[in-house]
Amino acid sequence: MRRRHPLLWPLALLGLLFLWLPILVIVVVSFDTSNYLAFPPAGFTLQNYVEVFQDQEFVDAFVLSSWMGLVVALVSTALGVTAALGARRLPARLSGAVSAFVLSPLLMPSVVLGLAMMLVYARIQLLGTTTGIMLAHVVITLPYTFRVVLASLETYDASSEDAARVLGASPLTVFRRITLPLIAPGVASALVLSFLVAFDESVIVLFISSRSTTTLPVALLQHVEVSADPVVAALSVILVLISAAVMAVVNSLFGLRRAVSA
Repeated sequence: MRRRHPLLWPLALLGLLFLWLPILVIVVVSFDTSNYLAFPPAGFTLQNYVEVFQDQEFVDAFVLSSWMGLVVALVSTALGVTAALGARRLPARLSGAVSAFVLSPLLMPSVVLGLAMMLVYARIQLLGTTTGIMLAHVVITLPYTFRVVLASLETYDASSEDAARVLGASPLTVFRRITLPLIAPGVASALVLSFLVAFDESVIVLFISSRSTTTLPVALLQHVEVSADPVVAALSVILVLISAAVMAVVNSLFGLRRAVSA
């Protein structure tokens, strides 16, 4: 075995500490008894978590963000799978053009996209609607689902598809019985990633939402503008736990580690 450098583990631990330290601070502050965000905390209480669930604005925003994120994840993943399958069958030059077009929203700053969507939505009467927000979320999540599914398609053996076609299977049967099971980890990764991206998006939503369509990240930002108290930290911890739980469940079912490593 190759000899490891003696500084490898210390540097790795410093990197992990740099990544996890802000989250650990938020966890500690979420139990603080103060009326404002401060570290170290003045005391210990669970009241901040109770207030999160008692705040109807947070609850309504969470429900809205959850069901919109689920719809966006399903639509974006379906479009990503379709686009990836199409791009995979095209010549290299055309496939590159399709990939560049689908991935282009990642090159645009969120502020620019939000402003452009606000101007367009104002003319077609989608401003302040859940439909408009979900369409915007599909635009920004499609590059992620497309790239993840395309990576899965590029790493599996397509000879089984050819064998099924030779035996007379229809294209739909080949996709349903062979292709989809083989790329299931990648599809699951795309589904989870698109849900988390849509759930967390706040910049674009600030431009196109209204009071009746306030998502949870926007509600959190509005709360911080009025009162930066430990309730914000408690809500942040809950969101981190929800994200971790979703990733753990899907990883146990579909093996996201294999999908990502592939």
